[in-house]
This record gives sequence, structure tokens and C-alpha cells, in this order.
Amino acid sequence: MKFFPSRKPNKSRSEMFDTQPLRLQRDEQLARLASETFDILIVGGGVTGAYTALDASLRGYRVALVEKSDFASGTSSKSSKMVHGGLRYIEQGNLGLVRHSLLERQRLRRNARHLVQRLPFMFPVLDKNGVFDKRLASAFESLLWTYDLAGGWREGILHQKLTPAEVLSHCPTLKEEQLSGGFMYFDARVDDARLTLTLVRTAAFHEAVVANHARVTETTRDGHGKVNGAIVHADDREIQVKARVVVMATGVWLRDWDGQKKETPSPLQIRPAKGVHVAIPWIKIRNDCTVTIPVAGRKRRATITRWGNVSYLGTTDEDYDGDLDDMCCTREELDFLLEGANSALKTQLTPQDVVGSIAGCRPLVGNAGGKTVEMKRNHNINVAPDGLVTIVGGKLTTSRHMAEQTVDVVSKILGRKQACSTKSAFLLGAAGYDPQAILASGGLSAHLGERYGAEARFVSDIIDANPALQTPIITGLPYTEAEVVYAIRHELACSIDDILSRRLRARLMARDASAEAAQRVGELLQQELNLAPSVIAKQIALYRAAVKHEKSVLMGTSE
Repeated sequence: MKFFPSRKPNKSRSEMFDTQPLRLQRDEQLARLASETFDILIVGGGVTGAYTALDASLRGYRVALVEKSDFASGTSSKSSKMVHGGLRYIEQGNLGLVRHSLLERQRLRRNARHLVQRLPFMFPVLDKNGVFDKRLASAFESLLWTYDLAGGWREGILHQKLTPAEVLSHCPTLKEEQLSGGFMYFDARVDDARLTLTLVRTAAFHEAVVANHARVTETTRDGHGKVNGAIVHADDREIQVKARVVVMATGVWLRDWDGQKKETPSPLQIRPAKGVHVAIPWIKIRNDCTVTIPVAGRKRRATITRWGNVSYLGTTDEDYDGDLDDMCCTREELDFLLEGANSALKTQLTPQDVVGSIAGCRPLVGNAGGKTVEMKRNHNINVAPDGLVTIVGGKLTTSRHMAEQTVDVVSKILGRKQACSTKSAFLLGAAGYDPQAILASGGLSAHLGERYGAEARFVSDIIDANPALQTPIITGLPYTEAEVVYAIRHELACSIDDILSRRLRARLMARDASAEAAQRVGELLQQELNLAPSVIAKQIALYRAAVKHEKSVLMGTSE
């Protein structure tokens, strides 16, 4: 195969995007996908695929990334949104994973400082029906010391022991009569969809070709039977993408690929483990940190975390063998979560309190025995005899390291040595951003800052050009019409669902109101992309039908 030299970084790009935003246009991306030959084609636009694209681009490879739906439309927008080591992995004896995860957490805290914020975790000590009672409190504190020493100290603050009054100051709706104290330690949180999108855009900044709504239907092969590209369907056209190496980073969807494609079966056994979260108005709980709550009869602890005007409650961890493209939180799962919450809270939550929900699957690697909650969150990289590379498993916190190892494997296949630089590479919006100063300012500046970082000024420019676009897209949520316009111009958003479910998180935070907002989002899409009215009408109908379906499954009612 002909050798394609790696491209040289273009310094003028950095200078150019200091003054204007990276503008991604779908037609241009698809044209490049069809005309260029790539070192690496990455299939799957979740956090693992996105980080792999960034890593490879920074090493100077010619990179293409394609996603069958929207970026982060799968597991990477439906996680617990935590960047953490995981206390329960210490309980499972996997201290190495905890230590490594905490190191990766701090790298993300630095490289995506506008997106990743400190998250206090509180464990109430309850005399009855608690996560643990007073007899286990001393043992649990030893566990927290282990966590701190394993890398929790990198956050700059160690765990704390709390009095009952201090516990209630963080969550006044906890039942006082069974409370005897608590503990607090510190991790981090992130909008998982926005992190994934920012990784994709940063890879594109470094000249990767990126395309959403671009489905791979089959891989192609040379005369020796080696994979040398793929057939991609996008916008009613078929594109033959030429690449020296193809990487499958499709997460749990690797299961379906293996079932459909006999030519390259994976030796890995994928166990999709379903996890759900439900959003409840924050005023019902009034927590200012993540609160751990008991779940009757289960080893796993559930959590309630504040995010803006809502608190989201989760999660479950069960085997899933259903349709990966139609996952919703069921009434049974909702009742399970509410039962746990209501055992610890004075406020009794009902299904009618739920304003949104998400359901996703963790891509676990392992055999069919045992419970998914007890499985290790390790990842696996495999090279098939025909050269197809697969990466699966792991978790959001370790996605950078997974990508590094994947590109190392690809480099060996290509016969080249290129050093990884993502340990210290800023994502777009992070360089020069001071989160403490911006967040302290409050209001719209703080809202835009924690979503776009230093690039928030480009959203402000849209508002300056048309002040009417400062109008909230949904009353009660901070998202503005200007952010919708920005998503269309600069973030490859091309559908109402792209915008309301992932560019904004309106569908999770205000499901029913987001269905009403679909009309206005459609109008802005039509203006920006010059779409036909019939196309917009169809998108509005599809979005509202999806929301209705999600709600009916959640409530256990007929549609």
C-alpha cells in the first residue's frame, strides 16, 4: 500500500481561531470524506472514538471519524456524568483502576477546565435503612482515606466528616430522625455530551474529518483480504472511504456489528449493562452536592446530583439484550429508583415529578456469569486477522488513556512512531479560561462559560449581532436561541433532536417543554440551513413522537 506522509501542523490555524470560531460545514466534511485517503478511519462518535480521533490527529495522522447517528447519541450522553475514580472499585479490590482513574480525572480537570467541575459527594450515616450505619462508619472512613491516598488528594481537598446539621445543610430534605452524621469527599462531573462534542471539534481543529449521521454499512478489503476502508451512507449518498486502518469504537453497538457482519467477528463478548437516570425539579430535593442514597436489597448505591434546575437520580446496572437504538427508562426502573429515594427523603417523590429521563448501556467486556454491577470496567483492544481494530469497554474517565493505547496499536500497524500528546493537550475553549473568575460573575456569562469556555465569546458575538437571540429557548432553562444558532453553524447540528437532546440538554431537563420548543428550533434550523418547510415539519413530528414514546414507556402507559 502506498505510504501517505503525515501532515504537518498548520500554525496559522491557531492564530486564525483566536479571532473567529471553527466553522464546521457538513457538505465540506462529506466532500473530504469522499476525496481524501486516510491513515485512520474511526467508526463511532462517542467519547472513545472522539478521543481516538483527537489523539491520532495530534500525532499527525490523516484521520476521519464517522458516526451513524449524532455525536454522543449513545452511551456518551446517557452516563452518570461523573469523572471519578469510583469508590466501589476499591471495595472490589481494583485499586489500580481507581488510582489510574483519579490521575485521568485531574488531566481532564486541566485540559477541559471549562467543562469538568468539582463535585462534592456526601454519604449520610443513617441509623435505619442507610447506605451504612454507625457500626460501619469507621470502616468506611478507612475506605475514604484509601481513596484520598490513591489520588483523591489531587483535587486539593481531602474527605471530611460531617455532623447531622452539616449533612442537612447540604440536603435539607433528608429524614432527620434516622441521621447520625455523614462523610463528604470530592470528585468531578461533566456534561458528557458536550465533552464528546468538544473532543470532536478539537480533532477537527487539528484537521480531522468528522461526520455525524454517516452510517458505515460494510468494510472494504484489498486483494489480500485486509480491511482498507468502508462504505458510508450519508445524506442519501454512498461514499467509499479509503483508509489504511479502520478502528471500530462503537461501544455496545459492536455486538450488533458482530451479529450482522460475518467477515470480521470479534472475539470479545460484549455485555451491555443498562443504566437509567431520571430528572426531578431541584426544588423538590434542594441538594447542593451529590447525595448517596440506599437502594433496598441491592449492593449498589444510588445517587442524586444537582444539575442546574434539576436533580438527576440514578442509576441501575442490569443486563440488556433489547434494541440498542430504542432504550428508555421503564416504569419498573423508575419505581425502583423512587423507592430508594423515598426511603431517605422527607419529600416523597412520585412519577409525576419526573421531568426527563435517559437510558444507556455500558459496554462491559466479559462472560455471561455474575452480575454486571460486579464486573470490572476494563477495556480491550483487539486486532483481527484482516486488520480491523476494535476498542471496547472502559469508562468515560479513562477514555483518554483508552484512545492513547488504541492509537499506539494503530501506529504499530502503520509502522510509525508518533508520541501521544493528549495528556497535556487543551480542548477547544480551555486555553486561557479562568473558571473561578467566570463562574463567580454569574448569569449568562457563567452559563456560557461552563459550556464553551473561552469560546463563549463567539456565542456572545451572535447575540451582539442579533440581541433577540438572547431569548431563552425554553422558559426556566438557561439555554438561549443564540446557542441553537451556534450549534448549527459550528457544531454540525442538523436536526431538532441533535440540538434539544445533546447540544442543549433540554430533553433531559424539561422533556415536555422541549417538545413545545421544537417548533422554534425548527425555524432556526430552516433559516440557517435553508431547509424546506416539509423537512422541518417532519423533524418536529419525529422529535415530538420520540418524546411521547419516551414518556409513555417511563409512565407505563399506552401511546
